[in-house]
Amino acid sequence: MLKASVWALAAAAGAAFILIPPSSLAQQKDVPGVTATEITIGQTMPYSGPASSYGTIGKADAAYIAMINDQGGVNGRKIKLISLDDGYSPPRTVEQTRDLVENQHVLLTFNQLGTPTNSAVQRYLNEKKVPQLFVATGATKWGKPKEFPWTMGWQPTYQTEGEIFAKWLLQNKPDAKIGVLYQDDDYGKDYLTGLKKGLGDKYQKMVVKEVSYETSDPTIDSQIITLQSSGANVFYDVTIPKFAAQAISKAYDIGWKPLHFLNSVSASVSAVLKPAGLDKSVGIVTAEYLKDPTDPQWQNDPGYKAWLAWMNKYYPDGDKSDAFNVYGYSVTATLIQVLKQCGNDLSRENVMKQAAHLDMSLPMLLPGIKVKTSPTDFFPVQQMQLARFDGKTWARFGNVLAMNE
Repeated sequence: MLKASVWALAAAAGAAFILIPPSSLAQQKDVPGVTATEITIGQTMPYSGPASSYGTIGKADAAYIAMINDQGGVNGRKIKLISLDDGYSPPRTVEQTRDLVENQHVLLTFNQLGTPTNSAVQRYLNEKKVPQLFVATGATKWGKPKEFPWTMGWQPTYQTEGEIFAKWLLQNKPDAKIGVLYQDDDYGKDYLTGLKKGLGDKYQKMVVKEVSYETSDPTIDSQIITLQSSGANVFYDVTIPKFAAQAISKAYDIGWKPLHFLNSVSASVSAVLKPAGLDKSVGIVTAEYLKDPTDPQWQNDPGYKAWLAWMNKYYPDGDKSDAFNVYGYSVTATLIQVLKQCGNDLSRENVMKQAAHLDMSLPMLLPGIKVKTSPTDFFPVQQMQLARFDGKTWARFGNVLAMNE
């Protein structure tokens, strides 16, 4: 079970998910969030709202930290995580991030989820020189060290993924008629940019319809009907889990059977495909960089076995078929490596220096994929592999592809 000092209880929406005793928030002089025995970090997560299926990532983050604390912490210091529910609402993210920085005095923010939410606090955190580390979004804006030296992403960028899909289509289905559904914000537009870059001058000919949605929309049924009516035989689906499940189900129910490309941020079997219907999801294509916990090929894999043992001990209520729990496990392992490299110099400047000097393997990354950064390269994971859903799990095909490859 998670230790009470790290993971207390799920409070009402907007309240702290992980509660820290006020006495533990004392900070070492000139190093916010650091004492001789503790490191305090913060994050916002959508435990409620339209993106609440991502909330398990925050719980997985806390569970990994609980394991590290049981092992003695990092360089003799235990880690305390304050995780707040922002409901995927940028104004709430701003309010809560300010509280984390100015009142809770966190050393850094970690793995805050969402493109619109992180966009709302990126400039503030950079002006305050607070690390905005390993944000849980693949927008390209998280990899611009000259403009935003205190911000770093983690997962492959949305544009990279879009380019991979596009290049596969050019090679295997050059006569495709593509219908696009995207979320009308930086996240959705980044995926659209990747598709445009990948298709190049063929974009205008191959894309027959673009439609968007807002996170406040109750359904995307009308958008799916519009795409079917366009004559599209390829569906480029850029949606968060709630709407991804709706899109899969609606397309099936109206008899539209395009080649369906689903963005990786909604490729969870438990959070998306099961609610939509596994039978309705057969044939969907996505891109992966993490080992899928539903894939039987990993049953005897040491990395998977270690992940499963961790889930059983530290997050027993978590869904073992949910890839988001693999993500939380892996990104938090990256944070721990950064803190280990910092040694006793836990200044914010050194945190970013060490984050920009990573070269590591992780047990739940796909074979051939590594975490690697440099002072000029703030994209830690840059490789993916295509996979097709067979009714039970994702079956990978083709080669591991790198950014700009």
